[in-house]
Amino acid sequence: MSHDPLSPHPRYPSNPPPDHSFSPLPHNVPTASPTYPTYPWQPEPQPEPATRRAPVHAPLGHHSDLRILRSAYRWQRRVATLTALGYFTLFLVLSAFAPGFMTAEVAGGLPAGLLLALAQLPVTWLAIALYEHTARVRVDPLADRIRRQAALDARRGAAR
Repeated sequence: MSHDPLSPHPRYPSNPPPDHSFSPLPHNVPTASPTYPTYPWQPEPQPEPATRRAPVHAPLGHHSDLRILRSAYRWQRRVATLTALGYFTLFLVLSAFAPGFMTAEVAGGLPAGLLLALAQLPVTWLAIALYEHTARVRVDPLADRIRRQAALDARRGAAR
């Protein structure tokens, strides 16, 4: 095994690892500052007086109404989407897996598949009506209340 004469010996490194256990202070000397004042004749520092009043209500960005509004809007979208897509998916599944039902004649010699296809337009209108109804009943009142609260917060902020 050849060894380079200019490099340190592999068993004895030239730089030993640092010893972190060394402390310049003895163990009985406290390292924290004392809790008593340095100069006994100095008065204790007084806390700064509060210049602003704390708001009576939470700021708008942390308002629970925003969470309620988001969940109401999410529910509204899901109901309308599932109404329209659910019916369309049902129509596709029946077309693929129940051809006997879809070709069966119903009223006046019309096949059931044709009647179900024609019913898609009223179901789409129903989905739109549900969307508008839930917006009017659940989402719009929450949005109006948040809008009024934001205007009130803006007026209070401008008055300060």
